[in-house]
Amino acid sequence: MTTPLRVALFVTALVAAFAVAWGGGRLVGPIDTEAAAGEMAGHGTDDAHAEADEEAHGGHSSGVAEATGLTARADGFTLALADREVAPGRTRLDFQVLTSSGRPLLDYTREHEKDLHLIVVRRDLTGFQHVHPTLDPVTGTWSVDVRLTPGVWRVVADLVPEGWDDITLADDLAVSGDFVPRPLSTDDRTATLRTDEGTYTVTLEGDTAPGASTVLTTRVELDGEPVTDLEPYLGAFGHLVAIRAGDLGYLHVHPEEGEPGPGIDFATAFPEPATYRLFLDFQHRGTVRTAAFTVESGGAPAGDHSDDEGGDHAH
Repeated sequence: MTTPLRVALFVTALVAAFAVAWGGGRLVGPIDTEAAAGEMAGHGTDDAHAEADEEAHGGHSSGVAEATGLTARADGFTLALADREVAPGRTRLDFQVLTSSGRPLLDYTREHEKDLHLIVVRRDLTGFQHVHPTLDPVTGTWSVDVRLTPGVWRVVADLVPEGWDDITLADDLAVSGDFVPRPLSTDDRTATLRTDEGTYTVTLEGDTAPGASTVLTTRVELDGEPVTDLEPYLGAFGHLVAIRAGDLGYLHVHPEEGEPGPGIDFATAFPEPATYRLFLDFQHRGTVRTAAFTVESGGAPAGDHSDDEGGDHAH
């Protein structure tokens, strides 16, 4: 075979191979490198968007704010307790709020007439106290006296750093001694407080279905008569704190403007089905009192119970 003939046959074969490859490419279609990369990472395009959407909404699509106060650190701020274990009884609690640089936070924006609101509650949701520590403006250390029983307590700081939105930080504090847990009652929307002034009966009304905004109403009676002379406390006629059983997630509850009793309205939302413990602080005849309720979000009320936990406490 002559050299020119060999060259001609080679060129003919090359052209035929190219034609087959080009035709195959048209039948298969172009390779989507971005989609392929996504699939290699374990996500198709639609799945990736769906997961990003879910993460942006905290795993829920209802738009209801999630519970806060689940960690000691949030948005670069950290709750730093001076002690991780204390003795039972009346105890001085010291702590700092640290910035992202590790320095104590000194500047706060006042909310509800205080720079910082501190909640302490045992992990079985008993012993609730809503107190207001004193800040050392030099060291940035907050201090307050609380009364604690044996067990693990949750310390929750609700604050607004200057120039920031409100944040909630929380950490556990161990109290030495023999811990005797108290089981929560089922859905329990009536609290009875026996005091020197008489017997207060406080009821909770409103829809507690999860995933939607709601308005809760508390009603206060003294010896069977509606109380219509509640006194302003921290800029409102009542303050309601909601804590989720289990992880002790903290819900923000906002008092509505209204008359000084007997009803007090609060706007909130329950993010998911769970048991929640609610604590109402109200002031009457110069004393701040606390009424406690248990609600099952996602279930119907099971009835009322008397002699619920509650009482007077210093603020």
